[in-house]
Amino acid sequence: MSAENKKPQICAALLAHVDAGKTTLAESLLYKTGEIRSLGRVDNQDAFLDTYDLERARGITIFSKQASLHLKDWDITLLDTPGHVDFSAEMERTLQVLDYAVLLINGADGVQGHTETLWKLLKRYQVPTFLFVNKMDQEGTDSAKLLGELKERLSSQCVDFTVEENEDFFEEIATCDEKLLEYYLEEGQVEVSQIRQMICERKLFPCYFGSALKVEGIDAFLEGLNTFLAKPVYPEEFAAKVYKISRDEQGTRLTHMKITGGSLKVKDLLKGMTTEGEDWEEKVNQIRVYSGAKYEAKQTISAGEICSVTGLTKTWPGEGLGAEPEAEDPVLEPVLRYRLLLPEDADARVVLPQIRQLEEEEPLLHVLWEESHQEIYVQLMGEVQIDVLKSMIWERYHYRVELDHGSILYKETIQEPVEGVGHFEPLRHYAEVHLLLEPGETGSGLQFFSQCKEDLLDRNWQRLILTHLEEKEHKGVLTGSPITDMRITLIAGRAHLKHTEGGDFRQATYRAVRQGLKKANSVLLEPYYSYRLEIPADMTGRAMSDIQRMKGQVNLPEMTEDRAILTGSVPVSTMRDYQVEVTAYTKGRGYLSCIFKGYEPCHNTEEVLEAIGYDSERDLANPTGSVFCAHGAGFVVPWDQVEEHMHLETKELLKSPEEKMEDLEKEAAILRARKERVRMVLSQEEEKELQKMMEQSYRKWEKQRRFSYGKSRIRREEYTPVYRGQKKKLEKEYLLVDGYNIIFAWEELNDLAKVNIDAARDKLADLLSNYQGFVKSTLILVFDAYRLEGHAEEILKYHNIYIVYTKEAETADQYIERTAHEMGRKYQVTVATSDGTEQVIIRGQGCFLMSARELKEEVERVSNLIRQEYLGKEMSGKNYLFDYLDPEIAEQMEKTRLGGQTHDKKDE
Repeated sequence: MSAENKKPQICAALLAHVDAGKTTLAESLLYKTGEIRSLGRVDNQDAFLDTYDLERARGITIFSKQASLHLKDWDITLLDTPGHVDFSAEMERTLQVLDYAVLLINGADGVQGHTETLWKLLKRYQVPTFLFVNKMDQEGTDSAKLLGELKERLSSQCVDFTVEENEDFFEEIATCDEKLLEYYLEEGQVEVSQIRQMICERKLFPCYFGSALKVEGIDAFLEGLNTFLAKPVYPEEFAAKVYKISRDEQGTRLTHMKITGGSLKVKDLLKGMTTEGEDWEEKVNQIRVYSGAKYEAKQTISAGEICSVTGLTKTWPGEGLGAEPEAEDPVLEPVLRYRLLLPEDADARVVLPQIRQLEEEEPLLHVLWEESHQEIYVQLMGEVQIDVLKSMIWERYHYRVELDHGSILYKETIQEPVEGVGHFEPLRHYAEVHLLLEPGETGSGLQFFSQCKEDLLDRNWQRLILTHLEEKEHKGVLTGSPITDMRITLIAGRAHLKHTEGGDFRQATYRAVRQGLKKANSVLLEPYYSYRLEIPADMTGRAMSDIQRMKGQVNLPEMTEDRAILTGSVPVSTMRDYQVEVTAYTKGRGYLSCIFKGYEPCHNTEEVLEAIGYDSERDLANPTGSVFCAHGAGFVVPWDQVEEHMHLETKELLKSPEEKMEDLEKEAAILRARKERVRMVLSQEEEKELQKMMEQSYRKWEKQRRFSYGKSRIRREEYTPVYRGQKKKLEKEYLLVDGYNIIFAWEELNDLAKVNIDAARDKLADLLSNYQGFVKSTLILVFDAYRLEGHAEEILKYHNIYIVYTKEAETADQYIERTAHEMGRKYQVTVATSDGTEQVIIRGQGCFLMSARELKEEVERVSNLIRQEYLGKEMSGKNYLFDYLDPEIAEQMEKTRLGGQTHDKKDE
C-alpha cells in the first residue's frame, strides 16, 4: 500500500475485570475482520492471543499482547491486557501508549470493584473510551438496568449506541456538553464530527451490548469504531514511549514501544538514560510488528505504530526516547514483600542476576538483596503472581523456588519541614549538600527540586545531586522502609575546584537525606484497601463487626431486598485472608473485592516498630552521619553534631517570607534608632540652629509642593526629616519602587542602561539610599528576575534599603501587587511606578501612588535639601558622584580627576 493510501493508525486496548471475556472479544474482532479463519476459545486453550503456556493452562491473560485489525478506514493495533488484579501493573503501563480503550463489562456481574479502578486509571491517563457490555446472552441480563449502573458508578455520560438514532438518542448525546446542547437546540441535529470530537475529549462514552462468545453485537461495535474514531496528530521529530520489556523464545531482549513522533529505521542510533542515571547509546538491530505469536520484520516504522525492537539492552518500561518525556509513576503497586526460598544447591549470588532479568520485564517486582542474610526478596501483588513467578523461574533457569508467607510493605514520611545536611570530605575529596525535606500530599510520592544559586554551586553539580536523589530508594529511619510523599529541595551545596568528584556528591546527598530524616518527626505508613463486600442482609452485623475488629472504616450500608453492600477502607495487614472467612460464614454467598487505595498512617505503629526492630545507626549501607577532614585525615561526625561542623550557613535561606519581612522591619528600626543616636550627640546650640534651618527649608518645600503637586497623594510626613523633639508617627510606612520602570523612565539612567544595565541598577540604588536616609519609609527596590531559570526570590540588604530580585516566572509588577495587597491592610504603603495598569491595581489595593516623574523630582529635591542643610552646597543639577561627598574629599577627587585629564592630554 502506498504512503498516500495508507490508512490512519490507531492503538487501542481491551481492558476489563478478570473473566469479563476480553480474550474472547479479541477472537471475535479478529475473526470478523478476517485476521483469523476460525474462532479459538480460552476453554480449548487455542485462543490467538494466549501465547504463553501458563495463560492457556490458567485461562487468564498474564502478559499484554498485540494483534492487527484492518477496518474499512483504519488500521488498528489491538492490545489485549491482563484482567487479573495481580497483573494490573502490566495493564497500567499499556495505558500510556493508547489512543483509545475498550472497557469490557461482564453483563452477568455488572460493574465490579476492579472495573472502577480501571475507569479511574483511564481518567488519569485521559484515554477516550468505548464500552462493550459482554455476556448479554446469559439469562437475567438487562441492558437498561446495566446502562443505569454504568451511569451511576462510572459516568452519567455513558450513552447506549445500539438504540435507534432518533431524537431521544441525539438529545441524550447533546446533554453531555453545554455547547453541543446549544447547537442541538438551534439546529435540531448532532453531526458525526461533533460526536467524534466529544468521544475524543472524554465527554461521551459510547456503550455497546452483545456476546463475544456467540459473536453477537460485534458488527455494530466494529461499525461504531470505524465511524467514531479520530485521527491522532503526531510531531515530525522522532519520539517513542517504551511500555514493556520481554524476551522471545530464543532469549532475545525485546523493547516494546509506540512511536509517538517521526519514524524509526533499522540501524538507527537511539540514546537514553538508565534508571541509575547513566547515559546510553545503542543501535536498533531489528524492528518487529507482532500479531499474536508471529511477527513481521520491518525496515521503517512510523508515528502511531506499535513495534518491538531488538538490540537495546538498557531501556526500561516508562522510558521516553527522543522528544518523548518519561512516563508517570504507576498508581498500582505491590503491597506485599516475599522472601525467595531457594533449593539447597542454589547459590543466591548466582540466582540474583537472573532474577533481575525478570525485574526488567516487571519493574514492580522490585528485587531486593539483603547482604547481611544473603537473601533475595521480591514484591508481588498476590497469589496468582506468585505462581507465575515460580513457573517463569523454573522454565528459564530450572530452579524450583518457593516463597514465604510474605510481609506488609510499609513506607515512611515526615510531619513537618526539616533541613538535612550531608558532608563528605575524606582526604582529597569534598562535597557538601543541604536539602529541605517537606511533607507532600498523600499519594504524591517523592518530588525533587533545586533552589540553589548557581554562584554558590555550579548547575552541573546541582543536576548531579538531583540525579542522586532520584536514582536510589531512600530508607526511612523508623523501619528502614522506603520514604514517600515528600518534597526534597536542594537549597545549598559546595564543591572544591580540585578535589570534588561525582561520587563525593552521591555520598553527601545520601547522608543529607538520612540526617534530615533523623531530625524529623517521621510517620509510619501502611497500605490500605478500598473494599466492597456483598453479603446476605442478615449477616450485615457480623460483617460490620469484623471490619471494626480489623481497624477498618465502613460507610453506610446499601440495602436491597435480601443483600447488603458494605464499602470503606481497611488496612491490608488485617484483611489479607478475610475472603476465606467471608466464604465460610456466608456459605459461598458473599463476595469481597479489594482495591489498593494507597498509604495511610499505620494503625499499630508501636507494634510494628517492635516487631521489625530496625536500628538506623546500625544500617552501615545508609549512614546518617557525615565525614569531615582534619590534620590530613577523615573522621566521622554523628548526625546530631553534623551542623556544628558544616561549612555553609543556610539559616537565611530557610526563612519564610514572613520571617524575612520581620527581619527587614527590625533592620529598618535599628537604622532609624541609629539615626536618632547620631542626632542626639549634637550640642544644644547646633540642634537649635539645625532645627531653625530645617523648619525654614520645610516651609519653602511645602509651599512649592502645594502649587506643583496639589493632586499628589504623597504625605508630607514621609519627606519631613526626623530630629529630636519632633513627634514621630507610629504607623509603619513602606515605599515599593518598580526598579526597571524607573530606570527606563529617567533619562540619565535610561542612557546609562543602554551602555551597562548593571551600572544603571547600582546608580538607582545609590540615589534611593541617599533619599531613604532623609525619609521615614522602609524602601524596597524591586527588579525582575523571572526569566532566570530556577531563580528563587532573593532579598538583599544594600546600605539602608532592600533590593528584591523576583523568583522565576514572577515579574516585579506581580511581586509589588502581592506585597502591596499583604501589607496595605496593616501599614502605610506607597508604590513608585509609571505603569498604567499597575497604577490602577495599586489604587484598588488602597495604597498611595507616586509616578516615576514625581519620584525623580522628590529625590532631587531631597538631595538638594541634604546639600543645603548639612553641607551648605547647591547641587549641580545632575546626580554626579562628587555631589554626595564631603567638600574637602570632593575637592581632592576633582584634583585627581583633572590630573588624570592632564596626563591624557600629554599622552595625546
